[in-house]
Amino acid sequence: QVQLVESGGGLAQPGGSLSLACSVSARTRGSYTMGWFRQAPGREREFVAGIMDTGNYTSYSDSVKGRFTISRGRAKNTVNLQMNNLKLEDAATYYCSADSRLFSLNYYSKSGMEYYGKGTLVTVSS
Repeated sequence: QVQLVESGGGLAQPGGSLSLACSVSARTRGSYTMGWFRQAPGREREFVAGIMDTGNYTSYSDSVKGRFTISRGRAKNTVNLQMNNLKLEDAATYYCSADSRLFSLNYYSKSGMEYYGKGTLVTVSS
């Protein structure tokens, strides 16, 4: 059984910053590609960012590129998302994701990942 636990999120003003963190808890120890997806009310879930298990490769959606940074945490199978210069349209529930298969980040951005957390709310409002 694989569980993802997210932390962070909350309220920020436009132009502000927030950070999210996530860790994988699994019965068997393994390596996971990890990422973040988000879903705003009335919209489909969308890919935000992903990072390979080695941390060497990252991918971002065009809407967040240059503003968000995904990174691996110091502990194995942890991931962080630093969100800067937040915009109103960034408001959504953010879901941490993880996948044990060896697919590309491009694949995951289109098809999603195996596992998701329960989500954490990010509100952007003036």
